[in-house]
Amino acid sequence: MTAFFIGDVALDEYYTADRWPGRADKGMVTEMPAETGGSIANAAVVHAALGGATEFISLLNDSPLSRRLIADLRANDVGVAHMLTDPAIPESRNLIFLVDGEHIVLTVEMGQQPMWLPAATLAALRAPGFLYTTLYRARRLHCRVAGEVLAQARLLAHLREHGRRTIFDLDVGGCTREDLPYLLGAEAVIFNQVGFRTAFGHDDLSLIGDWMRAAEISWVVRTMAGEGAEASNGGAILRTRFYPVEVVDVTGAGDTFGGTLTWCLSRGQVFAEALDFAVAAASRSVTIHGPRGGKARLDEVCAWRDEALSSI
Repeated sequence: MTAFFIGDVALDEYYTADRWPGRADKGMVTEMPAETGGSIANAAVVHAALGGATEFISLLNDSPLSRRLIADLRANDVGVAHMLTDPAIPESRNLIFLVDGEHIVLTVEMGQQPMWLPAATLAALRAPGFLYTTLYRARRLHCRVAGEVLAQARLLAHLREHGRRTIFDLDVGGCTREDLPYLLGAEAVIFNQVGFRTAFGHDDLSLIGDWMRAAEISWVVRTMAGEGAEASNGGAILRTRFYPVEVVDVTGAGDTFGGTLTWCLSRGQVFAEALDFAVAAASRSVTIHGPRGGKARLDEVCAWRDEALSSI
């Protein structure tokens, strides 16, 4: 089964600094080599490196930079047959500042242009498999079915009826009550600690069972940086081990987690095993600089995990 990733791909421009300046302050930064990244594209590359059949969809302009981004995806075994083009939108870039082992990401605003899916793309998405995306992108999806426009949450429901299982990466943004139609029936919804607190106003995964059942969500995951991750199916709560590591760059760790989790579930792994392996892959990724630090073959992740466990 082919997994589709719908989201951003961008040029990540890296800078380091001794501190993050406050309001009306100044600071010096050191420029580092730019790298191809973008949150959902990173997850797609991780999925493909593990051996998963992977397709990526985004909306870009037709500039040399966009062609470079698409060529990079293709070189990473990510399918780009369904990419969309709008000449009017800005260049896709992120400014990433590495400060004290953390990262601050500033993203160029790309706008809210609808993403119209052609008939061939809709046909491919109707096949069983996973769809990994964000609320920002899901709100922009449109297509025509038998002369009728299907858009946004209705389109996602249509795809679910054809066996497409959604995984949402909500990261730091969380969600609101108005987002529930999009999340309805999701296989997994992934937050980090900030996003979970933004969505629910607390840090207790055991308190969201009613919310999950109302939205028919199979699993909610909360990643917890160096403390691993936890997940709930509305009743039971799974908690993973953590892997002590020397952090080099946390950029792309959440993307590595999401891409790996999607790959594991695509292979039919039980959720507890998938969760643990995704944490191992994400932990490995922070020991490597760059947004694609999580890109690795299965045997590489397994070897790293086994070595890390032997040293605990």
